[in-house]
Amino acid sequence: MNHLLLTFLGIIACTTTAVSQEVKPPEGRIAIVADGNSPDPDDLGATAVSLALLRAAGLEDRLVHYSHSCDLIRGARISQRAEVERHALMQASCDVTARRWGGFDSLTFYDAKWQLEATISDLTAAINASTANDPLWIIEAGEPDIIGFALKASQKEKHQFVKVVTHHPANDDAGDFYEWKQILDFGVEEVRIPDQNILLKVDLKEWDWAKNHRDPRIQQIWIQGKIAEVDDVVTFQKGKWDCSDAGMVLYWLTGATNGGLAQGTVEDVKALLTGYIALHPE
Repeated sequence: MNHLLLTFLGIIACTTTAVSQEVKPPEGRIAIVADGNSPDPDDLGATAVSLALLRAAGLEDRLVHYSHSCDLIRGARISQRAEVERHALMQASCDVTARRWGGFDSLTFYDAKWQLEATISDLTAAINASTANDPLWIIEAGEPDIIGFALKASQKEKHQFVKVVTHHPANDDAGDFYEWKQILDFGVEEVRIPDQNILLKVDLKEWDWAKNHRDPRIQQIWIQGKIAEVDDVVTFQKGKWDCSDAGMVLYWLTGATNGGLAQGTVEDVKALLTGYIALHPE
């Protein structure tokens, strides 16, 4: 009896915490363009968190495009062999998270570099479907080139209904084919929020709650961030659990320009994910 009471109280606590993170997305759909094949492996964890957040918020059907590995020209800081590994790891982060959390069966996760034409075509279609009442919010979680190619291929009159969310000039200025100014010159709306690394790139121990969680869906997310932490291409992720790009998704689903969490925290992520798990046990 005591065990059942404690379990019930735990579910109530998680649910109450989750409700405090108000889910009030703006009108429209969301598209995510991530890298992960560049020297920084942070999108391994951010991808898993982004998908889980959308599912936890009941907004998985609003995600109309997801592509990864959008760094189209390999730089000297990552070897060809290591980059090939990253493509596989990013695809796994997409596919495994989507399957384990559910709700994404109708979505194709594109490898932007290896499926370039299909990726551009898919994002172009999402742009062309945009209207004043159904805009497209593009999350720039990597280099801007794919966004630029899709905007160039799309209908110009639709650009007024496109909003590009960004949080860091490291993404804006990393394009091999498009500069950030060129993206804005298409006539899209820039939605800039503070650097999400400040509160979402944290010491590894701040994610012990996920590592030690009894639900394997939460553990799987932790594993993705841990893979990035032990990556041997860069050193600046050592000792860190980084889902910074997922902060843009958190901002969008909590209201975006209408009061969204512009500086989300690990606790905000935890509340939404554990609240969902409590209500939807395996």
